[in-house]
Amino acid sequence: MLGLLCWKLTGFEEDKNFHVVLNSVLAGRYQVTEYLGSAAFSKAIQAHDLHTGMDVCVKIIKNNKDFFDQSLDEIKLLKYVNKHDPADKYHLLRLYDYFYYREHLLIVCELLKANLYEFHKFNRESGGEVYFTMPRLQSITIQCLEALQFLHGLGLIHCDLKPENILVKSYSRCEVKVIDLGSSCFETDHLCSYVQSRSYRAPEVILGLPYDKKIDIWSLGCILAELCTGNVLFQNDSPATLLARVIGIIGPIDQDLLVKGRDTYKYFTKNHMLYERNQETNRLECLIPKKTSLRHRLPMGDQGFIDFVAHLLEVNPKKRPSALEALKHPWLSYPYEPISS
Repeated sequence: MLGLLCWKLTGFEEDKNFHVVLNSVLAGRYQVTEYLGSAAFSKAIQAHDLHTGMDVCVKIIKNNKDFFDQSLDEIKLLKYVNKHDPADKYHLLRLYDYFYYREHLLIVCELLKANLYEFHKFNRESGGEVYFTMPRLQSITIQCLEALQFLHGLGLIHCDLKPENILVKSYSRCEVKVIDLGSSCFETDHLCSYVQSRSYRAPEVILGLPYDKKIDIWSLGCILAELCTGNVLFQNDSPATLLARVIGIIGPIDQDLLVKGRDTYKYFTKNHMLYERNQETNRLECLIPKKTSLRHRLPMGDQGFIDFVAHLLEVNPKKRPSALEALKHPWLSYPYEPISS
């Protein structure tokens, strides 16, 4: 038996356990075949759809009003995105069904494989053949940029692109899908100041500047560097140390951005010296960025790849390419050996 335990609730519904028995049928349609795992606000199971014969992923949302509301927002966005991509061309998760069952919201979607963070970790620790070769990184990049170009064309910003939110559809064909629109927003919305997971957060977000779809491009640059090396490019000890690493690896932040940033004062003195408060002594300490380069940080990458990542990691968002512009970069048309399936 797979015990899917809901949180102790705070006035949303009665506290109840959601017990899912292997081979049991949910809502007269979805036969449980496997427990897949848990996330912050949901548990996931694999099920066989008795109506269509397909294997699907069923997300059981924890019984909490905030989780419920956020999931409804994601459902609305997935429906909107899927409606505009009926042929499933743009590498985004497909939503099949959703319903309320035993006082829980259940979301039925496309069954995919491991996320890129988990798969990269497994690939590295297993000691097998390296999966993330230049041809495969090129293919993954094109798919992610096509997904972003499509989202951005609809006026949407993903806002949380990271390896955990890119899932493998086929290992042999190197097909991926972008998931998790739970943090996404329309460019016309009142934009939240706290977006993106920290290691993938664009400088303009950290500095409290207005932002747009270009923040997703920055995140993709960080992801590609990580897939190439197995290491996070900008470690997330704190926003100040992250900025120090950005400056050390990519280069200085334009004075214009520092002057206009609403939160610049949290990390820079009036003379634009980077600082951080020492948590032990409560004293302000100057941070000196350690000078290095993408070439040094990406020793496994070829020059075309390094040039491309540098293209995505333009500190100034006005100089950073759009998804469409990035797709025209010469590295993406470099004739590597075909990916064997």
